[in-house]
Amino acid sequence: MMKTLTILTFLAAFPAGMALADDDDCFVPMADWQPREAVAALAAKNGWSVRRIKIDDGCYEIDGRDAAGRRIEVTLQPATLQVLQIEYEDHEEDGIRKGGKVKSHD
Repeated sequence: MMKTLTILTFLAAFPAGMALADDDDCFVPMADWQPREAVAALAAKNGWSVRRIKIDDGCYEIDGRDAAGRRIEVTLQPATLQVLQIEYEDHEEDGIRKGGKVKSHD
């Protein structure tokens, strides 16, 4: 009986622990991802110059510069190309904007 109770307690707590996982991670099957060309097109549409497009924690990440020439690191959800985070790297006072307003991907 005690073993069953322990297992049930663990299973009940497991989904709560999953909710505490890092929300910067993207969990999308690769078959649902937009191609890198679509990421590059989104960057061009927003006036970003791309130095590198990489994958980090299952998300697309663009390293480059914005239209004003500031270094940026943009995290994108790979299936929708929704901007999850924009980090301005060379201006400490700018800090990090989450869900920044940018033109959407058509």
